[in-house]
Amino acid sequence: QVQLVESGGGLVQPGGSLRLSCAASGNIFRFYDMGWYRQAPGKQRELAAVITSGGSTNYADSAKGRFTISRDNAKNTVYLQMNSLKPEDTAVYYCNADPPFSGWGQGTQVTVSS
Repeated sequence: QVQLVESGGGLVQPGGSLRLSCAASGNIFRFYDMGWYRQAPGKQRELAAVITSGGSTNYADSAKGRFTISRDNAKNTVYLQMNSLKPEDTAVYYCNADPPFSGWGQGTQVTVSS
């Protein structure tokens, strides 16, 4: 079973930036499309960004132009660079495959507030 460990969240002011990281266990990481999901309080988890095994990317409309997803297969790690953050980006951020594995990591909290 793949284990996923997210990090890099925190408190940031509107307009600020954060870079999230997700380390995956195992040696099958490179074969999977990977995504960053987020869940805001009282809302369903949504897929914010995806990177395919070949490196193509796709973003939710709310993330386009502000977020950049990338991956380093040698390090079994996927990243999410978030710029121009808004209060509505406040959520717990998770990484997982797309479609997701059955298990989830603990997520990393991102809070955008002045």
